[in-house]
Amino acid sequence: MKRIKIGLVQMFCPKGEIRKNLDVTKKYIQESENVDFICFPEMNITGYINETDYPDSLLSLNSPEVEEFVKMTEKSDITAIAGIAEKNPDGKPFITQIISYKGELFGYYRKTNISEDEKGLYTGGSEISVFNHPKINFGVSICADIEKKEIFKKYADQKSDIVFESAAPGLYGSQETRNWQRGYNWWKKECQTKLAGYARDYKIHIAVSTQAGRTVNEDFPGGGYVFDPEGKMIFSTSDWKKGVLYADLKL
Repeated sequence: MKRIKIGLVQMFCPKGEIRKNLDVTKKYIQESENVDFICFPEMNITGYINETDYPDSLLSLNSPEVEEFVKMTEKSDITAIAGIAEKNPDGKPFITQIISYKGELFGYYRKTNISEDEKGLYTGGSEISVFNHPKINFGVSICADIEKKEIFKKYADQKSDIVFESAAPGLYGSQETRNWQRGYNWWKKECQTKLAGYARDYKIHIAVSTQAGRTVNEDFPGGGYVFDPEGKMIFSTSDWKKGVLYADLKL
């Protein structure tokens, strides 16, 4: 049996404010002592941006900002998973989670399921492969990937112990009349309805990290959850406020 401690970050990620987001990311990593894996939300470094409004905030895998993030793990044993809007020389940007371990770029995953409101803005990835880490085998999914159960089945078929789901589901409706509790409850129910079933059906753990808070033109509900292979939610944040959910897991 494998035993790991994970941190799921519920983070406020202002759009295009890469310097600020990197500083907050570093702070969470430094404060997460004795943690094996820390997972950040979708696009936590760049903020949830698009090419039209924030062309200068798109990052490549070898950009200085990505290199700075990767180096955040060089003096610890923690593995960090963070999100960017990635430049695509052949078309619209990718939505990408990058993985840092011991000061190196351990791997990356590009969101494969582009939702209806993202089509025309982003390009979907094509690779769904388990990351074979010295401690565990794990997969990564991003937000709307939860609509595709075959993604989680592929991870399970490839002997993944856990899938880290990084998300930034934008809330609909007027920001002025936003009911944060209702938004938080909606995303929690989405995860319970879909991810709990995948965890049970494919006998894997699934852990969720979500953007939280109000940006210039979009709000995010927060939410940190862990589902076990029986489909039970064994860890959960209590609200949408910023912070880290820590969980000890037996895999």
